[in-house]
Amino acid sequence: MDLRLFGIPGLPMVEPGDDLVATILVALEECGESLQQDDVLVIAQKIISKSEGRYLDLREVVPTAEAEQLALEVDKDPRKVQAILDESTEVVRKRPGVLIVEHKLGFVQANAGIDQSNIDADEENRCLLLPIDPDKSAELIRQQIKARLGIDVGVIINDSIGRAWRVGSLGLSIGIAGFTGLEDYIGQTDIYGNELRVTQVAAADELAAGASLVMGQTTEKTPVVLVRGYQPKSPADPEQQGVKPLIRPREMDMFR
Repeated sequence: MDLRLFGIPGLPMVEPGDDLVATILVALEECGESLQQDDVLVIAQKIISKSEGRYLDLREVVPTAEAEQLALEVDKDPRKVQAILDESTEVVRKRPGVLIVEHKLGFVQANAGIDQSNIDADEENRCLLLPIDPDKSAELIRQQIKARLGIDVGVIINDSIGRAWRVGSLGLSIGIAGFTGLEDYIGQTDIYGNELRVTQVAAADELAAGASLVMGQTTEKTPVVLVRGYQPKSPADPEQQGVKPLIRPREMDMFR
């Protein structure tokens, strides 16, 4: 497989209501590229959330007694703690400076994905939440590209997320459209003919992580990466669409 990942330069700052597909297509044209059949676009969660107006002003948040107490334990702004609780279903771990929760979407991550980096205008009080339905956001972009160009592409929305057993964050998929993000090799054979009994590959996460390296984390301004040459090794499964198959069920989660 000849796999290429390259950032799309020249995207302007995204504002609520912006047409992301039009913005991406213009940027591609300006750098002499165009989308091809079966390309995959990896798009940073932040610009999806910005285009969908997922801003929260902490000055409008009134913390509950629970949030006030938890804020003392983790040494965080009570208003932000309340926002985290509002976006979550469970506090998984806590200690001073760290609050790990299960987001309503099922992701276990710090601060429910609420972010204040690279946000203009009063960053002290302005936060950005995750998209309400990242799979739906990805599918909408895929459909718009199909309608405008007549081609099928995959779309991944990625976000930087830490892991319980490793240091550092990496890009992971939080929304997927156009292909099966979890490739299931169970029942296939290895090079020696041995049957694979447990092997599943988080293909969407691998693409998201690679794209995250291209995007960068500071001043790179490259929130969209084009992946060309990805060829799924297992058939698409209509019952395994979106990001949900990549989320380990709680009863199988040995870290909780």
